[in-house]
Amino acid sequence: MAQNTSMTTDLLTVAEIAASMRVSKMTVYRLMQSGAMESIRFGRSYRVPKLAVQRYLESVNSGH
Repeated sequence: MAQNTSMTTDLLTVAEIAASMRVSKMTVYRLMQSGAMESIRFGRSYRVPKLAVQRYLESVNSGH
């Protein structure tokens, strides 16, 4: 059971990402749609692995 908990805590909602990055949820959806940020669809909702968010932020920071 602990493994399942670990797996779900490694996934973030669009709202969580938007709040932490201080952008709109639509901006996060656009990043996912463009392929800039990996996402997983669960029914009608999306989750994003924490690692995918870190990779995106690193790629943005390395560009400057």
